[in-house]
Amino acid sequence: MKLVPKSVEKGFLAATTPAVTRLIRSGVSPNLLTTVGALVVLASAVAFGSGWIRLGGGLLLFSGVVDTLDGQVARLGGKTTRFGAFYDSTLDRVGDGATFFGIAIWLLTTPGVDRPILWTVVCMVAVLSAFTVSYQRARAEGLGLECKVGIAQRAERLIGVGLPTLLLGAGPGGIVLQVVVAIMALLSSITVVQRFVYVYQVADEA
Repeated sequence: MKLVPKSVEKGFLAATTPAVTRLIRSGVSPNLLTTVGALVVLASAVAFGSGWIRLGGGLLLFSGVVDTLDGQVARLGGKTTRFGAFYDSTLDRVGDGATFFGIAIWLLTTPGVDRPILWTVVCMVAVLSAFTVSYQRARAEGLGLECKVGIAQRAERLIGVGLPTLLLGAGPGGIVLQVVVAIMALLSSITVVQRFVYVYQVADEA
């Protein structure tokens, strides 16, 4: 089960196909798109940390679009490489950490935020669980198992953080950011358990 339905994913991929075709014809490298996406995520983190919350949310959502494009350009353009997959995965983890790091800085340094230390810890839990979710998939694939199960994967994290912050900003006393990081920490932790149980069930059957 995923929060973003397959039908929505397919619709989004279909909508971006013309852009992917133009990028392939222009000879744009998937690794270049990966780099651009990572730079946008870092800009988003800086925006969050500086208090430009809506800008941070918008940039985070845009980085998700770029992240989708690099994979499609690689696959449809016949440019899939092992290094490209490694590079993309590495920068995705940098982006995950930077996003919650930026949010934690804002919650920790902004006057009027209730219990900033607590919410900084919640951000750390969100980062740890997000990293663990990604590690579980990579480790399972290293064992010859496909592991894409879970309620909150990268797309859900991008949308779950980016959309509410773009539309609502930080909220009074940072309440929107607090709710967002709490939900992301919870959903990612649930996904960790889901993947653990899944691999436990199928590992000896493979």
